[in-house]
Amino acid sequence: MNRRHFLTTSIAATLSSLPAQEGKPRRIILRSSWQTVNIGDIAHTPGVLHLLEQHLPDVEVRLWPSKVDNGVEEMLMKRFPKLKILKTPEDIRTAFTECDFLLHGSGPSLVGAKDVMKWAKETSKPYGIYSITFSETDSAATKPATDGVLSKTIQIFNDAKFVYFRDSVSLELAKKKGCTCPITAFCPEGSFAVDLRNDDAAAAFLKEHDLEEGKFLCCIPRYRYTPYWMLTEKHAAFDEKKNARNEEMKEHDLAPLREAIIAVIKETKMKVLVCPEDATQMAIGKEMLVDKLPEDVKARIVWRPNYWLTDEALSTYVKSAGLFGAEMHSPIMCIGNGIPAIVCRWKEQTSKGLMWRDIGLGEWLFDMDIPEEVERIVPAVVAMAKDPAAAKAKAAKALEFIHQQQIETMAVVAKNA
Repeated sequence: MNRRHFLTTSIAATLSSLPAQEGKPRRIILRSSWQTVNIGDIAHTPGVLHLLEQHLPDVEVRLWPSKVDNGVEEMLMKRFPKLKILKTPEDIRTAFTECDFLLHGSGPSLVGAKDVMKWAKETSKPYGIYSITFSETDSAATKPATDGVLSKTIQIFNDAKFVYFRDSVSLELAKKKGCTCPITAFCPEGSFAVDLRNDDAAAAFLKEHDLEEGKFLCCIPRYRYTPYWMLTEKHAAFDEKKNARNEEMKEHDLAPLREAIIAVIKETKMKVLVCPEDATQMAIGKEMLVDKLPEDVKARIVWRPNYWLTDEALSTYVKSAGLFGAEMHSPIMCIGNGIPAIVCRWKEQTSKGLMWRDIGLGEWLFDMDIPEEVERIVPAVVAMAKDPAAAKAKAAKALEFIHQQQIETMAVVAKNA
């Protein structure tokens, strides 16, 4: 902890001593904020903003978002009142003139590839990429990308000042495909640094449902493919193939979570909160978890029927004894705040889940396509519930590693921005 404090303060001191060009503060564009129907996708932005606030305190940040609707803009501005959000083409043109560096934020892929290329072509100014997944599939993980798309992505990597990947599989693949950027390394994604809070809303919800601090676990269900066609605002066409795969695998994938809930209720005094990470999962949780539980178990189950934003979710998670389920970013936010979290994954997903091994939490990562690993889910969840102190110690060890990585990678951002 002392070393981390020393490094952080040393970096801040170095930054504050750097002369601003032409007497003006340094300015960067953060290209981030991919969508708002998923609290995990929302979390990328405030996580990286928090890191920039910590490690580049004298740098002005302008956010270039894809989406900040559904209350997300207000939530960001409450936490980061000095943030400037680019809302119009004129805002973007002005930022291209006034800003010195573009930082592509963490995400499921190089989501803003076209915008990075636009920045490079129109300004000839530097850019960097901070903690993404890279794969040979498209962003929906449904089909191979063309060689042309891959080579274009690799060229963007090679022209960057640095490229950080959020899992070691992505890192090795990028190198294999020809990434020669001098600074190419692993970096935990930005969502680990989220510190948003809506304590009042969380406290009201917990009180209403008699959920006491440290005496409940959170559980998040999901299907193999997010059924975005359920959400009017996404304007997504019904995908028969994805829906068929979801239907085929939903019992296989969610029965172990149901069994874990039953075991926790019967073997401990904990309650379980079934809650969502994206706006499709309230219905999934009710159908596949809550409604299928034995009647004697349901009395200590709380089902959240409505979607929430990242701040209220995190204020709830930090009051829990831990989280388990088939999502990724709620576990990330939990670990980033010292709360234990178990992750289940499957082949339809990208390699992002493997970051759990990279941060030292391989014992809490389970592949639903490997029967031997599925069998270990219930014992792992029960162990978390029965020994919260040991679980928190494991989370704390991972968080210490994450903090060190954040310090080192933000020092590189500071040097190049």
